[in-house]
Amino acid sequence: MTQTLSDAPEARSAGYADATALAQAIAAGEITKAGAMRRARARAAEVANLGAVCWLAESDPAEVSVETGAETGAEIGAAPFAGVPLLVKDLGGPFAGIPMRAGSKALARMKGASDSDLAQKFRAAGFRPFGATTVPEFGLSLSSEPAVGPRCRNPLDPARTAGGSSGGAAAAVAAGIVPLAHATDAAGSIRVPAACCGLVGLKPSRGAIPGGPGFGNHLGGIATEFALTRTIRDAQALFPCLTGQARGPAPDPAQLPTGKALTIGLVTGTEGIAPERAAAVEAAAGTLAQAGHRIEEVPVSDLAQIMKISARAFDRIASANLAGLVQAGLDPALFEPLTRAFVARGQALSAVDLYRAQEGIATAAHLLWRLFDRVDVLLTPMLASAPVPLGSFPTDHDDPQAQLDRMAAFAPFTAMANVTGAPALTLPVGADAEGLPLPVHLIAPMGGDLRLLALGRLLEGGWTHPIPLFGGAA
Repeated sequence: MTQTLSDAPEARSAGYADATALAQAIAAGEITKAGAMRRARARAAEVANLGAVCWLAESDPAEVSVETGAETGAEIGAAPFAGVPLLVKDLGGPFAGIPMRAGSKALARMKGASDSDLAQKFRAAGFRPFGATTVPEFGLSLSSEPAVGPRCRNPLDPARTAGGSSGGAAAAVAAGIVPLAHATDAAGSIRVPAACCGLVGLKPSRGAIPGGPGFGNHLGGIATEFALTRTIRDAQALFPCLTGQARGPAPDPAQLPTGKALTIGLVTGTEGIAPERAAAVEAAAGTLAQAGHRIEEVPVSDLAQIMKISARAFDRIASANLAGLVQAGLDPALFEPLTRAFVARGQALSAVDLYRAQEGIATAAHLLWRLFDRVDVLLTPMLASAPVPLGSFPTDHDDPQAQLDRMAAFAPFTAMANVTGAPALTLPVGADAEGLPLPVHLIAPMGGDLRLLALGRLLEGGWTHPIPLFGGAA
């Protein structure tokens, strides 16, 4: 007889606010590791129509040993997130046993043979990977609707996007399948889904997160990996677990002091931002001012050159990367039309074009550092509007510039953090008239990750996620 969720030993009514709470419950013996995994898998089945998960392991290989008590209480509590189920993005550093295909028919769904350095850190923290989350093909969209399927929907409104490219990860966390999920960010791919789904999304400083040993998601230094979380405290607890000894081309950044009184640069004069979203940024500035921080207005024109250089660098690097995949042997006939167009764009690039894009990265980073001579953190809008309807980022066309323009219009301030290497954070600070989250966006100098999370603690609390973990009562 198949066991339903309601038949499980752990009552459905038990609520866990986040991964930290779930790990504490496991350590206290309130729920077993196997029980947590059962509930995650059952919830994934309940909300399969959302398309958040593109692959699930057939079974939990550790379930028998856990249920028979092979692991002691000390072992269960040895890692901060011991026993917490984890879903892995279908794009990024490999996890052994989790097949990656980057949302593309061109890649066979073959299980990874070994862990990336980051995957090892996730496992050392106690996480138990059991599936992969949906992405747009090769991450080329701010909506996760790959032609190969499934089409990912926003749990808060299934007619809307969950964002991209970590849309499946965000939908999985927002739907309560897992309390946090692995994610990657090359032009806002952590932060946009977080903003769409009412989550916390940190894009760490360049060099903070391991990218080896293969560096398959390096993208010239603009991409990084971390996670989507429900709470700031989970992001704060996870950060030391995944950072340090990155052993990559960029040095591990030293963390800046969080500071008792910071100067917050409130970006003003933005166009195309929905009024309620602009108002949320103003309200966040007020909250930070009440906490003792100083607010200084920064005209959006001061960011114009950085944003322009960043857009060009992302375009050139992404296009060259995709052209490289074809050169490595992938069949472009199996790509979606938009991906093929980006490949052609990359193949037409000269070495000089790509060199200038790389040179632009240094220029943009320097310009941002000069801005940080005036302020300690930038506060900007996150999204220009509420999450857009599914289909708003089509990939069945051959116009890369149209796609890039749509992405920049929806999330205008994200790519600059990737290109400059600066850490950036989004979190919801309230809800609009439709009950959808109102997010804000913070950018700090390199090494300001913990500074951002400390500010996030001050801003957290204006939004309560309506869907609890595992779908039970909060």
